[in-house]
Amino acid sequence: MTEDGVTTDTDFDDEEARVISWRNASVGLAVLDVEDAELLQGWRSDPEAAHEIGFWPRSLSELRERVERDRDNDDRDDFLVLLPSGVPIGHIALTDQDMVNGTAHVELVLGPGHRGRGYGTAALDALVDLAFGELPLHRLAVETHTDNGAALTVLARAGFVPEGVSRSACFHRGRRYDLAVLSLLRTDWEALERPRAWDA
Repeated sequence: MTEDGVTTDTDFDDEEARVISWRNASVGLAVLDVEDAELLQGWRSDPEAAHEIGFWPRSLSELRERVERDRDNDDRDDFLVLLPSGVPIGHIALTDQDMVNGTAHVELVLGPGHRGRGYGTAALDALVDLAFGELPLHRLAVETHTDNGAALTVLARAGFVPEGVSRSACFHRGRRYDLAVLSLLRTDWEALERPRAWDA
């Protein structure tokens, strides 16, 4: 059952439980599957997310094809973000992975009913621990509109450091936006005083 596009706990039972690939104390990450395309479409179609992140609306069939294509792509890992109850609340990914140089980009979108509750930071913390604790990555990067205050706050809480601004780098809704460029290095992560995912 959904209310205003937000999945409720009654949508899932034990028979439908997802396999958690990675977790911390607050959220779990489950590998994205083609059947998740409808959830992604709902989150990406939310007007606030579409504006803040600059998503272009996609048809469900096109999104299914993209998810299926991306599953076989060795330079990205896509996950559903799940609450401990199993309810999916968002999507997070490591993209453009370059294992030679140790770099990757991060993408994150949460459903409209789950923003502003600390889940974005928890999801980023879990993904960062995976990237630096299990993968040989050295640098994670992310870009977002310079006026996307919510995303910038979440990124700062997760330890991401501003590097600069790509001026007028994004065209959305009839105007150009500057993009803030932020990164987190392995050395930054090592200095963070917080529990790691495997301590959960």
